[in-house]
Amino acid sequence: MNLHNLKPAIGSTHRERRIGRGQGSGKGGTSTRGHKGAQSRSGYSRKIGFEGGQMPIYRILPKRGFKNINRVEYNAINVSTIQKLVEKCNVDKIDRDLLVKNGLAKKNDLIAILAKGELTAKVHVVADKFSAKAKSAIEQCGGTAELVNAPAAE
Repeated sequence: MNLHNLKPAIGSTHRERRIGRGQGSGKGGTSTRGHKGAQSRSGYSRKIGFEGGQMPIYRILPKRGFKNINRVEYNAINVSTIQKLVEKCNVDKIDRDLLVKNGLAKKNDLIAILAKGELTAKVHVVADKFSAKAKSAIEQCGGTAELVNAPAAE
């Protein structure tokens, strides 16, 4: 160990500076807040989107379209993807857990099965929604299409 190798202990030199403790600290007086104005006052918080009095960008740009807050988003999975999954994993039942495990869906996704592609395997598919063509494609191969939240038959 030599003098040119010496370093302070990790974390010992990076401490927060105390401000507003007199002129001798170098951070006294206005305490890094500048002179006058809203930002120098206690309790000040800048509003989101505030641009210093300039007209904010969200007021300048035109608003377009309609955002439906009741929209239900489905994760679409095609019949061809189911066929690949059956060949890869050698399974006869496809449900949310298997799709999540293979990275095709997230845990809380609603799953819709669509008819793009071909299906040759007999498979039991459990999903939140099926297109009419997808359901018929699954049933033509001898499989079944089961809705997760299917209404109880009475």
